[in-house]
Amino acid sequence: MSKLFNLKILTPERTFFDGDVEGVTVDASDGNLMILADHTPIITPVSIGNIGIKIDSMWEHSINSEGFLEVREDGVLIFVQACERPEEIDARRAEEAKKRAEEQMRQKQSMSEYKQSKVALARALARLQAGSSRMH
Repeated sequence: MSKLFNLKILTPERTFFDGDVEGVTVDASDGNLMILADHTPIITPVSIGNIGIKIDSMWEHSINSEGFLEVREDGVLIFVQACERPEEIDARRAEEAKKRAEEQMRQKQSMSEYKQSKVALARALARLQAGSSRMH
């Protein structure tokens, strides 16, 4: 039997997940990171991508925006701007967001605006990828 630990995934709008898990994976700025029970305490940025949660030997996946992860003695906290299960993603809306972000990136923008457009594009692509994997 795997050792369990508490995982909380929080967004500004809701508690996305709160429960005991066997493991969690996140896309971090320097690659994919897996956390298991008794992991060394750390704080690290979380990139736009995928959060995997292992419960009862099964992996559940969700799409997240940027944030950070903290491993503490009492569990793992993940704070992200948004987090969605694949079934919550509206593929049409994600495709429209992708097109808007691509168009904005073609426009003359300040560096800040360009970075915002790049983040919006990454988020839309992650949503589209999750939506297409759900259909297969």
